[in-house]
Amino acid sequence: MASGAVRRIVQEVSSSRAFAKVAPHVLPALDRLVHRLTGGKVLLGTRMLPSVVLTSTGARSGQPRQTPLACMPVKDGTFVLVGSNFGRPDHPAWTGNLIRNPSARISWKGRDIPVTAALLEGAERARVWEAVVRFWPPYAKYAARVEREIRLFRLTPRD
Repeated sequence: MASGAVRRIVQEVSSSRAFAKVAPHVLPALDRLVHRLTGGKVLLGTRMLPSVVLTSTGARSGQPRQTPLACMPVKDGTFVLVGSNFGRPDHPAWTGNLIRNPSARISWKGRDIPVTAALLEGAERARVWEAVVRFWPPYAKYAARVEREIRLFRLTPRD
């Protein structure tokens, strides 16, 4: 099967409601385990999309929180994170963490990178949302399932 056909099948499966029910409970735990076992070199999620492990500061606890996430790398060296939560009604917790504490770290291809997160709004958000949906069409289906506006963040590496 051609890689384009495989990508379309993966997009269709990942757009399903069944996937949205199971994936949030299974995929992050598997990603964290594989990431830990490989010393930060491998994430299972990268088989579908580029992925990072975000280490943010818990908004309530103040403790470090690690979350494996799909990302959209941008040519300018930044990364876009999509708070889709697999089309579930609530914003994912990591988005609240970044709003409260925008200084974070990502593990990207085995490298730890300090970043600053910015919540995208208005025209910039609309422009980036179009790019995100072209990048991974299932995001449009996730958005259609929820009444909230899906949060988008730009992560900018810091020195």
